[in-house]
Amino acid sequence: MSGNWTPDSWRAKPAAQMPVYEDQAALAAVEQELATYPPLVFAGEARTLQQKLAEVAAGRGFLLQGGDCAEAFADFNANKIRDWLRVFLQMAVVLTFGAGVPVVKVGRIAGQFAKPRSAPTERRGERELPAYRGDIVNAVEFSEQARRPDPARMLRAYMQAAATLNLLRAFTEGGYASLTRVHAWMIESVARTPWGQRYRDLADRISETLDFMRACGISDTNTPEIARTTLYTSHEALLLGFEQALTRVDSTTGKIYDTSAHFLWIGDRTRQPDGAHVEFCRGIANPIGVKAGPTITVDELLRLCDILNPKNEPGRLTIIARMGADKIESKLPPLIRALRREGRIVVWACDPMHGNTITTNGFKTRRFDRIRAEVESFFAIHKAEGTHAGGIHLEMTGEDVTECLGGSQTVTEACLASRYHTQCDPRLNAQQSLELAFIMAQALKEERRAQRVAAGS
Repeated sequence: MSGNWTPDSWRAKPAAQMPVYEDQAALAAVEQELATYPPLVFAGEARTLQQKLAEVAAGRGFLLQGGDCAEAFADFNANKIRDWLRVFLQMAVVLTFGAGVPVVKVGRIAGQFAKPRSAPTERRGERELPAYRGDIVNAVEFSEQARRPDPARMLRAYMQAAATLNLLRAFTEGGYASLTRVHAWMIESVARTPWGQRYRDLADRISETLDFMRACGISDTNTPEIARTTLYTSHEALLLGFEQALTRVDSTTGKIYDTSAHFLWIGDRTRQPDGAHVEFCRGIANPIGVKAGPTITVDELLRLCDILNPKNEPGRLTIIARMGADKIESKLPPLIRALRREGRIVVWACDPMHGNTITTNGFKTRRFDRIRAEVESFFAIHKAEGTHAGGIHLEMTGEDVTECLGGSQTVTEACLASRYHTQCDPRLNAQQSLELAFIMAQALKEERRAQRVAAGS
């Protein structure tokens, strides 16, 4: 895609957030073995995703991206994947109805094993060890052996990703993701929650729509689009040796794709324009995301657009704003105006999780009201700027965890420890995730209403 680029040209660039392996020969052997493995996803699927994201960039779609902060080897089981998918699909149904446009479903799953850290080491008492960087690198247990980066973990990560993808494809294509089934789950979930009555009207109108479709002879038994759905995978492109090993030349187009996932993103800590992560991602043909935190400048963002999307291809680049509820109103508008002024075509998405992390009683957590505030500000800013609030990027789970404070379920500081299961960052639980989906659906409906008024004036 770019001159002077090769899959390993990133190795000549400074690489932030990369583990240091003691045995370089073992690392090279693992990467060579991975390079012989089959692709996890296919180039044609990534191209289709870019086409759908182009529709989002044009205001004719919405990106729902979410999943675990970091997948764990020990928690790998079919029930956890099923429960996450169930909530994720419920959110998609609510958002589809609210937005009135297709929702592009991209999971943080089947590859989200590596995590950037704020410090290279962790101290407990008098002992200091390397930081936990995700199961693909080392183990969470606080011991010297567990925290030593082990390249063999990349092989296990690949196998788990392959098994996860296999199960997801069975679920999404085998009837489990039927629209009527998902809506029935959503009604059941709403009925059990303290906030259910607040959104009962929207849920009832979705039911009426499905009843009307059935009366017209449109059902999951005769319409494949209702019986199944398409789910794409994504993760942060952090462990570049793993990503390079899974790059493949597409026989149809001759372009190079990273077949570890359909969509890769560059984190806020690794988005240096002259760094290794940007160098790697500029050459692969997958859709790419860039996390944009409060320290990013207009010039930096424009330079990243030049590097990562020099041809200004629709759907190629997603800007994932993660400003924090207290900074988004001052930091995001100048970026939107600059990209619009320069004619850059991007998807604007909101990550309301990473800028709102606090520590309470020794637990990393996030307050639901701050997450909600950043989401609402994101929509309000785009409405004021006349641009499209194109997506959401969440750390969430289908489990009944107590990791984020608040929500109508009222997770309190006292109950944080009761079901705090995350390996790294706190996630929205099932009820909090669905509640946020209803909040966004209302905002998307208001955006649609404003567009209709503007078109009629």
